[in-house]
Amino acid sequence: FQSSFMNDQNAQLNDLAAIRSLMDKSSRFISLSGFSGIFVGIYALIGAGIAYFKFGYRDDLGFYNERTAHSFEPNKLFPFIIADATIVLILSLITAWYFTNRRAKKNNVKLFNKPGLKLISNLFIPLVTGGLFCLILLSQHLLFLIAPSMLIFYGLALINGSKFTLDEIRYLGYMEIVLGLLAAANPKFGLLSWCIGFGVLHILYGAFMWNKYERTEK
Repeated sequence: FQSSFMNDQNAQLNDLAAIRSLMDKSSRFISLSGFSGIFVGIYALIGAGIAYFKFGYRDDLGFYNERTAHSFEPNKLFPFIIADATIVLILSLITAWYFTNRRAKKNNVKLFNKPGLKLISNLFIPLVTGGLFCLILLSQHLLFLIAPSMLIFYGLALINGSKFTLDEIRYLGYMEIVLGLLAAANPKFGLLSWCIGFGVLHILYGAFMWNKYERTEK
């Protein structure tokens, strides 16, 4: 009798787990890949490193390199930084799409299903707002606030989109916002904060997500 009761209880628990899984798939996009976070973090660090070693010291941008401090050419900074950031962004988007799409196929989930579209739209609004705000800062020559603003608006975007995906995204958003506020209070550490936020935190987040959700997937 006890064995039969335990079997029935286990069957009920399995049914509840299956129902919960179906509910998650219908309401949240759960196919984000940890690998994409790792690669995005690596791209960010490489892009920041290239800018640092090429242009050296700028108080208003928040980074310093003694080797190239005296050879800085202002008229070459912005085109190079924009090109550098654009390449990092394109590589990040392609990589995120590739790994997320691959995982979605493994989970038999459409990449652009209803939760996925809601996630994108909720990320889109704060990111676009932040991008426009950074352009305004650039036009007003408030360059030291650009890196903190990017971190803050990115964190807000993650928190805004977290209701449609995995909960860990929200905590990453909190850390990005805190880091952005610290960078705003200490502008000379702008590039360092940017590297930690978009580089190191992404790598740690990606490794954690892979270990928690993907390591045992077949």
